[in-house]
Amino acid sequence: MELKIGNVRINRRAALRTLVGVVGTGCALDLATSPARAAKMSQAAVSYQGSPKGAQDCSNCKLFEAPGSCKSVDGAISPQGWCKIYVKA
Repeated sequence: MELKIGNVRINRRAALRTLVGVVGTGCALDLATSPARAAKMSQAAVSYQGSPKGAQDCSNCKLFEAPGSCKSVDGAISPQGWCKIYVKA
């Protein structure tokens, strides 16, 4: 089967080969940039605050890394802080 676009004729096999190449390149680029997407979120994006919210604070969150960082949030994190992605440890 051939497809005609203007004066150009493309057969189905060539079109599929091109499509697979484009999709493959996109997947390769996606994999290459995955670490960039895995970067930590900003404190503003998670509504970080330096004080606890009730009994919830960073020191008892699964994401907290002592003495003062977080697996998911960028910057210095207080053990007494809190944000909206809090997950009880």
